Amino acid sequence: MAAARLAVFPTRQNLQVMKVKLTGAKKGHSLLKKKADALTMRLRALLKNILQAKEDMGAAFREGNFALAEVKYAAGDVNVMVKESVTSASRRVEIRVDNIAGVKVPVFKAIEVSDGKEGLVLTGLSKGGREITKARSTFAKAVDVLVQLATLQTSFMILDEAIKVTSRRVNALDTVVIPKIANTVEYIKSELDELEREEFFRLKRSQDKKKKDMLARKKESMAKEAELAAKESAKGAPSNDLLAVGGARDSDVVF
Repeated sequence: MAAARLAVFPTRQNLQVMKVKLTGAKKGHSLLKKKADALTMRLRALLKNILQAKEDMGAAFREGNFALAEVKYAAGDVNVMVKESVTSASRRVEIRVDNIAGVKVPVFKAIEVSDGKEGLVLTGLSKGGREITKARSTFAKAVDVLVQLATLQTSFMILDEAIKVTSRRVNALDTVVIPKIANTVEYIKSELDELEREEFFRLKRSQDKKKKDMLARKKESMAKEAELAAKESAKGAPSNDLLAVGGARDSDVVF
């Protein structure tokens, strides 16, 4: 079965175009391969960070639950009091975009926006103020770890999808595009070589025909010259006979 190639007319211009395309495809394959390797390395590093962040999150929530148990033991159920004291969120999430080997991934960061009044209110409760403040700081750390884990998980999913897309492109270039262009270049070269051989054979036949025609014309001209010489010699022979006869008669008369 013939190898796949592009449907192009075999000319030198198309040969140059195909060579440029082949060079570009090889360069693109190399760059995409490097990109896939870089994304894979970053993905592995993210995986380690995700595992560490999950362990930290487990520890943070474990400490938070212990702190909440201490609050309930010291101050009882403070859910209603806390909800009444809170008027706005003390932490908000800021989003920025990071570029990893040409892939844009979001980065989340928890920012403290509280004006400090909420801490004073919680601290000024009738009892258990210290435990409530401790629980608040513990859960704030848990929120930071949770935001970090969200960043890592989101980056992991985006990078994983980018690696799949890049790998498909690399495989397509390696198994389809580059072989097809290379086969097209070889096809155009073979056709041009065949055209050159045909042109050489045609020129050789033309030269042989010219030589034969020149030889034929030379032979024809030589034949014509020989024929003319024969005619001239034929015309000159009777005049010589007459002169001979006339001479003989004159001699007869003299005697």
